[in-house]
Amino acid sequence: MTREQVFEKLNEVFRDVFDDESISVEESTTSNDIEDWDSLEHINLIAAVEQEFGVKFNMGQVVSMKNVGEMAEIIMSQLG
Repeated sequence: MTREQVFEKLNEVFRDVFDDESISVEESTTSNDIEDWDSLEHINLIAAVEQEFGVKFNMGQVVSMKNVGEMAEIIMSQLG
């Protein structure tokens, strides 16, 4: 799966979790960029991403993710 394909799927997941079709995530997108992205929604988001890609993040990965680009890196490393 290419990085572009990962971001296409991530956009779908973000739009679904936050119920907002206008969301378009990129490398530098953080929780500050999406109005409803709080700690509770973060848990829902992580679960939805794991399900979509068939991956499992460990707690260290979850807390170290600074932006969507880092999330994509971890996904790609697990799909590798």
